[in-house]
Amino acid sequence: MRALLLSLLFMSGMALADACVVTSRAGEVAVQVCQQNRSIPRELFRSGFCKPELAGQDVEVEYLASCPQGAFGICRNAQASNLDYRQDVHYYGVAGDARFLQPACEAQDGAHWEKP
Repeated sequence: MRALLLSLLFMSGMALADACVVTSRAGEVAVQVCQQNRSIPRELFRSGFCKPELAGQDVEVEYLASCPQGAFGICRNAQASNLDYRQDVHYYGVAGDARFLQPACEAQDGAHWEKP
């Protein structure tokens, strides 16, 4: 029965809940985002999308079932790295950054900005 349920989830295009919180630090500045997987194969999501290489920055990654509350904005159905893969990106920290992030989000085909 469980295998049937999992097959139905994958056939319907739904991915199992999987998220990662990425915190990067450069000096005194810390940036935190959470990526909620929508359609990226799980191993690719964890081994590539949740492991950014940011020169000169310390990066920490925490895996969760879903993104925590408290984001100032969410880019829903964001296109991941110019591929057909999709994710929801939750932004934390400086709410004023939405003036840059929202237009970038809405420029992606099928993506939309949500203010929680």
